[in-house]
Amino acid sequence: MSDWPSEIRLSKDRRTLHITFESGESHALPAELLRVESPSAEVQGHGPTQKQTVAGKREVEILKVEPVGHYAVRLTFDDMHDTGIYGWDYLRELGRDGEAKFQAYLDDLAAKGLSRERGKRV
Repeated sequence: MSDWPSEIRLSKDRRTLHITFESGESHALPAELLRVESPSAEVQGHGPTQKQTVAGKREVEILKVEPVGHYAVRLTFDDMHDTGIYGWDYLRELGRDGEAKFQAYLDDLAAKGLSRERGKRV
């Protein structure tokens, strides 16, 4: 099955990536979620126990959305993070499971005494 995006659009405020697939499925993905769940090794590590908690990204913006072949996009954020390659399946997963992933992120921040605000601890 290949369900390709029919539209990928960045909101004017650069804080939401809108993606619509050929099947009609669509998602509005917050920049903060995309940044803290970046598929990069810098965030995900090289295994499940190495995942990093990225704090201070409540106001993060997406500066660029660049195609990578026909299978993904590379996002550049205003904190200059640009090493994550977001494949279509991963973007779909973030759209479907984003609320649960974001809640897990919030729980992790709280457990570590970190904040969504830049430069602050809880």
